Amino acid sequence: MSLKPMEVPPVPEETARVARAAFPKGTLFLRFRDELGVIYRDEMFAALFPKCGQPATAPWRLALISVFQYVEGLSDRQAAEAVRSRIDWKYSLGLELSDPGFDFSVLCEFRRRLVDGDLGPVLLDALLARFRDQGLLKARGQQRTDATHVLAAIRQINRLENIGETLRAALNAVAAVAPDWLARQVSPEWFERYAVRVEMSRLPKGETERQALAETMGADGHALLAAVYDPAAPIGLRHLPAVQTLRLTWVRQFLIKEGQVRLRQPADTPPASLNGYTPYDTDARFSKKRDITWIGYKAHLSETCDPDEPHVIVNVLTTPAPMTDMEVTALVHQSLASRNLLPTTHFVDAAYVDAGLLTASRADHGIELVGPLLPDTSWQAQAAEGYDLPAFRINWEAHTVTCPQGQIATHWTLTLDKWGSESIRVSFPRPACAACSARPQCTHARDGNARTLSFRPQAEHEAIQEARRRQETVEWRQQYARRAGIEGTLSQAVGRFGLRRCRYIGLPKTALQHIFTAVALNLARIDAWLTGKPVAKTRTSTFAALQPAIP
Repeated sequence: MSLKPMEVPPVPEETARVARAAFPKGTLFLRFRDELGVIYRDEMFAALFPKCGQPATAPWRLALISVFQYVEGLSDRQAAEAVRSRIDWKYSLGLELSDPGFDFSVLCEFRRRLVDGDLGPVLLDALLARFRDQGLLKARGQQRTDATHVLAAIRQINRLENIGETLRAALNAVAAVAPDWLARQVSPEWFERYAVRVEMSRLPKGETERQALAETMGADGHALLAAVYDPAAPIGLRHLPAVQTLRLTWVRQFLIKEGQVRLRQPADTPPASLNGYTPYDTDARFSKKRDITWIGYKAHLSETCDPDEPHVIVNVLTTPAPMTDMEVTALVHQSLASRNLLPTTHFVDAAYVDAGLLTASRADHGIELVGPLLPDTSWQAQAAEGYDLPAFRINWEAHTVTCPQGQIATHWTLTLDKWGSESIRVSFPRPACAACSARPQCTHARDGNARTLSFRPQAEHEAIQEARRRQETVEWRQQYARRAGIEGTLSQAVGRFGLRRCRYIGLPKTALQHIFTAVALNLARIDAWLTGKPVAKTRTSTFAALQPAIP
């Protein structure tokens, strides 16, 4: 299909008349068209369509339909039926009442084009641009960010099933490309093992029998890989995604010992965060946060949070589940900077903050990153009576440190800590520490070992100390209270828009789902803002409400 440039049509008169009569108080979709107009244009999606061929359904309509679909949590079939039968949808889309609609598969094809062309972000950016034009989005205001876990659209299977399904998926992929060649490579037993899904077979119960079956599958997989990588094999088989998944899985799960394929022991396999759990979604990964474990992804939402202004989502970032929040902070700032949406103050929780990010956010983007730094965990700081790091005077120019007793350390070494960040390590003279009367307040080192200190470079060290002092004040706690509202945003995104469960397979498609979710959430919030619907307050139980009355 091809894209034929066209002007966005106005609402047909008959459609407008019937819609006004049917919905005298309006609906979200009617108000959307009246207040915001048409936020998408065909030109935004021109790169996704060829210049010749059968005319395509107007892309601006498909984009809006996809957004409306997420607003109401509809499937593709239900959304296509809504276009055909719903008056308020026809009004927003500028369609005649008699318009027959289209086949639901068009929506899936449109999403595929968006993923292939990496144009998903356009959907959110166009809406935010309209908010800016309408004065609903303030420049350089306050924002807050948090994340939630997202469950992949897969069924969890055990290790043996994963091995069998990975090999079966590779066989199916090769059979689709080179069936005659594959038929010459396999033995009749392979059809018994891999013709149907592995879980449909009667798998052995005993551990010894299960290991033997896994090693049989491992030998079959090695035989297939050897055949595929043989120079006489058809060109391109080795590059099939399912074959590459098979190769990686076999490296992680098997080894060759004395010429035999052997299953690796669990302790000899890669970390859980690196292992694949199904051949059908190779992007899904295992992760754990406190007492929550899941296989899938993480969604990071950033929203504006200025008082007396609508709170809208300005950035959504979907990452693999094991990726830490601290790795995401700089990516969020880069994304906001590229779209001219940077805040002045950015509220985050402790997982998004470290010393380097505090200084880099201010230096690179002029952002005050507000989040609690972890406290000093040394025993001296915990006891509140020993000589902790702030008790020492650091001379940055001379590369020396003076202790509270006046001893000077000159052994100054620049190194890297276990997280790969620059760190400075300083050691005091052993004779001076061994003879010091204040040694019990300074170190518990045995055998006369001297006190050593580790701290970050000057800019980061000073940022840490300043941040720790500030977060002990009442003013900082009052300011940081602004972050709490992001929990309600995540709750709304999960409860109303299904953020926590993947609709599709793979990271790119899941990222597109989260963009649609953010746009739908923004529409719902702006509609509530325009109609004066108040934000729900935190619920208080009847018992808790009695507390102020108790003398």
